[in-house]
Amino acid sequence: MPRHAQVTAAEISRLAGVTRATVSNWRRRHPDFPAPTGGTDTSPAYDLEAVQGWLAARGQLPATSPADDLRTAIRSTQSGAGTPIRLLPLVLAAGQMSDSDLKQLVDLPDGQLPERALQAVQPHVADIPGIADLTYDAEDVALLRALLRCVADEGALRAADVLAEGDLDATNAGGMYDTPAPVAALMADLLAEPGEPYPEAVFDPACGAGGLLLAAAACGAGKLYGQDIVPAQAAQAAVRLPLQPAESSAQVSVRAGDSIRADAFPALTAEAVLCAPPYGDREWGHEELAYDARWEFGLPAKSESELAWLQHCFAHLAEGGRAVLLMPPATAERGSGRRIRAEILRTGVLRALIALPPGVAQPLHIGLHLWVIERPHPQATLPLNILMVDTATPDVSRPDQPPSRRQSLDWSALRDDVLKAWNDYDRHPDNFDPVPGVAQAVPIIDLLDETVDLTPARHVRATPVPAMPDELAAIGHELRAKLRRAATGLITLSGGEAWPPVGAAPLSWRTASIADLLRGNALELLRVPAAIRSSTPVATDPSAPPTLTARDVMSHRPASGAAEEPSGTEIEIQEGDVILPELLQNGTGTARVADARDAGLRLGRHLHLLRPDPARLDPWFLAGFLAAQENLNAASSGSTVIRLDPRRLRVPLLPLAEQRHYGRAFRQLNALRTAADIASRLADETARTLAAGLAGGALQPPGADQTPS
Repeated sequence: MPRHAQVTAAEISRLAGVTRATVSNWRRRHPDFPAPTGGTDTSPAYDLEAVQGWLAARGQLPATSPADDLRTAIRSTQSGAGTPIRLLPLVLAAGQMSDSDLKQLVDLPDGQLPERALQAVQPHVADIPGIADLTYDAEDVALLRALLRCVADEGALRAADVLAEGDLDATNAGGMYDTPAPVAALMADLLAEPGEPYPEAVFDPACGAGGLLLAAAACGAGKLYGQDIVPAQAAQAAVRLPLQPAESSAQVSVRAGDSIRADAFPALTAEAVLCAPPYGDREWGHEELAYDARWEFGLPAKSESELAWLQHCFAHLAEGGRAVLLMPPATAERGSGRRIRAEILRTGVLRALIALPPGVAQPLHIGLHLWVIERPHPQATLPLNILMVDTATPDVSRPDQPPSRRQSLDWSALRDDVLKAWNDYDRHPDNFDPVPGVAQAVPIIDLLDETVDLTPARHVRATPVPAMPDELAAIGHELRAKLRRAATGLITLSGGEAWPPVGAAPLSWRTASIADLLRGNALELLRVPAAIRSSTPVATDPSAPPTLTARDVMSHRPASGAAEEPSGTEIEIQEGDVILPELLQNGTGTARVADARDAGLRLGRHLHLLRPDPARLDPWFLAGFLAAQENLNAASSGSTVIRLDPRRLRVPLLPLAEQRHYGRAFRQLNALRTAADIASRLADETARTLAAGLAGGALQPPGADQTPS
């Protein structure tokens, strides 16, 4: 019996070109929407043909593309989960064919296509990990033809992307993430030395789908070596690397397997290594590898898998070779790694540690670190310091930065800051001019204390003030002037007309829950789809508008999250939307009304967006009552992690004119709170700057004798 292809709600939204919220509305409001035919209660699956028929009857089914046809063919195949990886050799073979040869293969009769496709892939099978006993038969004809048409019309890389969608479950292991292209490009750039040829051989022992190796090849690497523990990921890398037009001449060797336990390249000595190792892996092999020769700086603790990966990368470096690793921030400070960090410093291996801001790579809620290490030449003089760069908190100690650079992530500017600091330091490590609040050459002897804490912010931010006293005095004067203006505005907003009592007893209103208002179409409830909120690797797009994060909402600040590459399920914020955090901090929450500055931004994870009908609900009225503490308490659950259910929130049923009266008052209170936040931040920045000037000998106390002693 032929197998009926099934699709999830997320796939339906992509198929129809709508959001997941729209699909949920269809399910709720249309009795004839197809019933689930599989899946689970929380993630139901639907018959693809039934869904397509329902969408087509309502004009909601866009014209299909070859990529869509390939997805449908994969879902319908009898081969199940093994389909994507066994098609990868054909993607590589078809991608390297001429247009005429590919068209000839596509047009073959059904009886000839499987055999000819198998002949075409034979030269490539040995180069792709995880492929064994490959066969194509008569049942694969529709699948093979769909794949070849996708390659012919949309390119081999697009076909590889579609096949990768079927292997996402295999790549969701904890701590394993793809490196976004901009971060990969920065890491590859850090391998380059001005005026010198780019490293010829580059190795990535946790290569995933090959993003870091692609970045290295784009810079000029001619030999690419990779290994990954997930066979599907290693196979993707083995196919993608030869398909890049600019890198077609590079020699590619990719293997599957656990690089720490079963190194596929034990004799490889590479000029450079790039790696984004898995994070927090306590089963990396601590017990069985206790006496391994790679632990030159000491056996890593069970909780320090990242330091095991660092030493594994170091073991593959040639003399003078350089490695760049993307690491979690805890690696720089955990007590269990103190001894190894100290040894890395003493031997002159660590050259730089660069802190990136949260949101540029998964996991998005923390700021990752780039570790730059080198294998010193035996006769080389060991360095006396290392470069520390902190781009994670640019607004803290850079009063000279323009407001736009402080408030949102400018990836191009960040990249330029990092590369300029590194290139300047690399040329003159002993005469590096510090960049206040951003980059500092820190003496190694100062780092070898009882904690060996290498967190850049602790060292770069320790001396954020300019060396020139007159410059610091001018900055202090400007900050005090801003603080006075902010305080004047705060006093103005807190004054005005009195807020009179309503009488002897509080008012009581008839209320409705958000669930009631949803049923009455008075508003719409949206959130980022669950499939996108998962740990699935997501690439970022630095050219796109930033994403509004939950931290932005809680802190009343502009959007600061990195925008992800379009997936068809993004939610674009509109002016007048009311946004609530999913998780409450200390049991308290807030509501944000989107203004013109927020319009067009993307909604981030862990946020609920309420889009009221302006003819029935005033957004400021809605936000004010939704954020009331009693309302939040009644609609939240949990003790340690307090989660909000917005459908349980309640609002008074008032005429629109009266809503607007309350809305103006809530808007005034929001302005008061914002002014207080600005004044508080300015007061803190002013006090820290002046205190640093006093302690650093650049400023004198007010009224003191101006003649230096």
